[in-house]
Amino acid sequence: MMKIAKEFKWEMGHRLPFHKGKCKNLHGHTYRCMVEIDGTPDENGMVLDYYELKRIIDPIIEEMDHSFMVCSKDAELMNILKSLETKTVVVDFDSTAENICLYLLDRIKKAGLPENIKKVKVRVLETENSYAEDELSLR
Repeated sequence: MMKIAKEFKWEMGHRLPFHKGKCKNLHGHTYRCMVEIDGTPDENGMVLDYYELKRIIDPIIEEMDHSFMVCSKDAELMNILKSLETKTVVVDFDSTAENICLYLLDRIKKAGLPENIKKVKVRVLETENSYAEDELSLR
């Protein structure tokens, strides 16, 4: 088994309505995520070409970049964002770093990684020193 990783970055707004502090307000972050995959190298010694990894991940990141992630249960904010014709990513969870990490893992799994990939790990950095991380075994 061999690991490779690539970092991705996007700008996104959100809010956490349940939060007792500042995060209940509308705000945004420069998010970064590190996508790490474990797999068996091919006959050329590559787990996956970095270009191919980028091709798989970039559309997911592009959906979120310069958007506002909003929980479908947040009807008031959904209406405001719709009236502003703002790019949104509507999800069924509160947009914590932990939930965004799980969302990315699910999206990557559904994107169809090659058979030689056995595990995917995603680390989502909400700030330069705060992150959530989880991994998923594929086979």
